[in-house]
Amino acid sequence: MTKAQFVELVQSTGDYATKTEAEKAIKAFTGAVTEALTKKEDVSLVGFGSFVATLQKGKSGKVPGTDKTYKTKDKMVPKFKAGKGLKDSVEKAK
Repeated sequence: MTKAQFVELVQSTGDYATKTEAEKAIKAFTGAVTEALTKKEDVSLVGFGSFVATLQKGKSGKVPGTDKTYKTKDKMVPKFKAGKGLKDSVEKAK
């Protein structure tokens, strides 16, 4: 699904008058989640899921075919865990 198709879906599902209003709602939601995660706060939407920022440990490895090794740094990454309501809805849609 493209962004334009998603905006149309939000418009019809959310009963927004225009696509512009639906796109504003999407931007507000994604912006708010992004801001919360950058502050290392979790966002839990009961029945839908949880957005969390977790620390991903750095890794070390070897470049195939050479003797070179590398090490990545620790970094914060966003993660999403689906809630029971979302899982059940997807399961029914088979």
